[in-house]
Amino acid sequence: MTLSKDGPVMTASAPATTRLHADDVTIGYDRRVISEALDVRIPDGSFTVIVGPNACGKSTLLRSLARLLKPVRGHVLLDGRSIARMPAKVLAREVGLLPQTSLAPDGIVVADLVSRGRYPHQGLIRQWSAEDAGAVAEALAATNTTELSTRLVDELSGGQRQRVWVAMALAQETPIVLLDEPTTFLDIAHQIELLELFRRLHHEGRTLVAVLHDLNHAARYATHIIAMKDGQVVAEGPPKEIVTAELVNEVFGLECLVVADPVAGSPLVVPLGSATL
Repeated sequence: MTLSKDGPVMTASAPATTRLHADDVTIGYDRRVISEALDVRIPDGSFTVIVGPNACGKSTLLRSLARLLKPVRGHVLLDGRSIARMPAKVLAREVGLLPQTSLAPDGIVVADLVSRGRYPHQGLIRQWSAEDAGAVAEALAATNTTELSTRLVDELSGGQRQRVWVAMALAQETPIVLLDEPTTFLDIAHQIELLELFRRLHHEGRTLVAVLHDLNHAARYATHIIAMKDGQVVAEGPPKEIVTAELVNEVFGLECLVVADPVAGSPLVVPLGSATL
């Protein structure tokens, strides 16, 4: 894939199937338009990562896919049906979300917060079950937060809280999971730990869509990258096809070399700068 000065260039190959699709959407806040006429298809079974500079519209797009932000024009579709017309619990059994910022109720302990991920599965007839308890236990174990289960959320560090919120999203057990900057507040070791978890979930069959700031993390873990600038999609496709020095310069204004990661074989962005001793 190459970039053109005449406008955005997409990869030639399109996903065979897509459950989640932003169809000609214009999105923004109040009267401020962030993106116009976006057409974004999330490949089924992919680990899709949205990248781009600050304020380019990454999180705005993710919020519209999660129905937190209603498009000014166009529709977000799930299985061909507008998510705006779907009952909240029906949508919540299909699409889970880890928002960028989350506030826990005062005085709530970790296990109770994670248990709230099971709300879409509850009803007048179906109450709390062994299945729900098992889903919560698995989510705690997957995020290494089991030992925190009796702690107050307010007492946790930022990184611990972030992992607990991820556990709540996992406990929801949705086939599609949206993650808005999931590695925020985490040190490098916990970032990799969480990204490895997301990779495992992807291999188990879930469709993941994440907003990440670290392009090298995106290139290593994503199967599909959407690169945005100024509210528009500049390029999309597999990391090895689209992550080039030309793309990085176009999107981020950064001169760099792109080489093969010696461990993963994925593209590795090496910024160019004045080296000092």
